[in-house]
Amino acid sequence: MAERSGRLGIGIVGAGRVGTALGAALSGAGHAIVGISAVSAASRERADAMLPNVPVLEIPDVIERSELVILAVPEAELQQLVAGLAAAGVWQPGQLVLHTAPSYGVGVLAPATAMGAIPLAVHPAMAFTGTSMDVSRLHDTYCAVTAPVPVQPIGQALVVEMGAEPVLVAEGDRAAYAEAIAIATSFSTAIVEQSVGILQQLGMEQPGRVLAPLVRSAVENALSATAADTIDLSQLEE
Repeated sequence: MAERSGRLGIGIVGAGRVGTALGAALSGAGHAIVGISAVSAASRERADAMLPNVPVLEIPDVIERSELVILAVPEAELQQLVAGLAAAGVWQPGQLVLHTAPSYGVGVLAPATAMGAIPLAVHPAMAFTGTSMDVSRLHDTYCAVTAPVPVQPIGQALVVEMGAEPVLVAEGDRAAYAEAIAIATSFSTAIVEQSVGILQQLGMEQPGRVLAPLVRSAVENALSATAADTIDLSQLEE
């Protein structure tokens, strides 16, 4: 594989919470964000707040300008998007294409790979807020990296540049990884909402603030009790 410049021109497809945060983090690491696609008014506002002065472009124009394309779109839309852009002849040989969907490895990028693109799957195991707070939170986050062996160092380096910690997940293990992420997210959300509801019924003001220290400490204790290895994503590494 040809040696790459340390500074990449990065285009982002999707101005959601994940795409804008990753873009801001990589911009802070010295990369150039050359364009972002945004459909709704809310996504345009988010792009303007998180990535000021980055042009909002149509998707083909974002890809045409980019050495690295980040596909930060809903998982259900990813496969059709990649295939549609391949049918339109948009992907470029040697271009890095990275998606952020938890369930998929690089197989979903096959239409782009067939045109010479270099595939990466990077999922940050983090709940995003859509604010600048997410950039600092990345420093406490692990990112699942799936890529062909020669490309793995690129994915790992990008994660490190965002301030996060990379962990390799095999192509065949992405579904199990996504299940683990979904269980942790949905369980914690449901339990907190139930507890808040009970305290609200008691007439307690700001129950979220009351529970916050308890929930944080309980989760930290639970994770410490596992010695970090029981739920270590390295079990899914290649």
